[in-house]
Amino acid sequence: MAKPPSLRALPRRDAAPRSTGKSVKEPERNFTLATSPAADAIAPTAQEASGLVVGTDGRARCWWPGDDPLYVRYHDEEWGRPVRNDHRLFEKICLEGFQSGLSWLTILRKREHFRESFEGFDPERVARMTSRNVAQLMKNTGIVRHKGKIESTINNAKRALELIEERGSLAKYFWGWEPPVKERPAVCSYEALKATSTTPASVRLSKELKARGWTFVGPTTIYAFMQAMGLVNDHIEGCHCRPEVARMRRR
Repeated sequence: MAKPPSLRALPRRDAAPRSTGKSVKEPERNFTLATSPAADAIAPTAQEASGLVVGTDGRARCWWPGDDPLYVRYHDEEWGRPVRNDHRLFEKICLEGFQSGLSWLTILRKREHFRESFEGFDPERVARMTSRNVAQLMKNTGIVRHKGKIESTINNAKRALELIEERGSLAKYFWGWEPPVKERPAVCSYEALKATSTTPASVRLSKELKARGWTFVGPTTIYAFMQAMGLVNDHIEGCHCRPEVARMRRR
């Protein structure tokens, strides 16, 4: 496997924007994978019971991927598994921002185009992108062509480099926000997951990131990021992935 590019911090070219008392309205995301309208439309009989769906492979899993092969593979092989690679963490927080107002499946189908367009989500390289790059990306039909989200990704790359310089890595920073056990549900059930689109930890982290100048990092976006990157294990009880993810988180 190729070694990822170095994540050494660049000199601070643009400081994080200071508050001027005027807030810029960003489209706030209000659902996670489990609370999305798309998840509501999948397997209602299973949802009414346990939230588990048995696939053609005979394994029980969370209901929200439905039977889409790409989504099922994402659920089984990626979602919730602990990630401590800075490039993947940066990629995910950016793509969660792009998802605002859309479904994650839409982003997942475009993910390789995003990776090509944003330099593999190497913060050093993304931070160097200019208005000319933004104009080019606005013509790229392989990604979500939202100027605000594209500019946000470039801004967040600069903020990520500041965090790397300060904390040593994004992994050290983000894993420092893993929520305490007392803030987690006693049982991760379908009902608990459907009722949760933010958590105290995601609200705290969102507030901290915004204070540091990050954008498109509302508390629901951050909770979805925490779920996907394994800072919490939100595979519901009975899902075949839950025990393995729990073991991975204990390592």
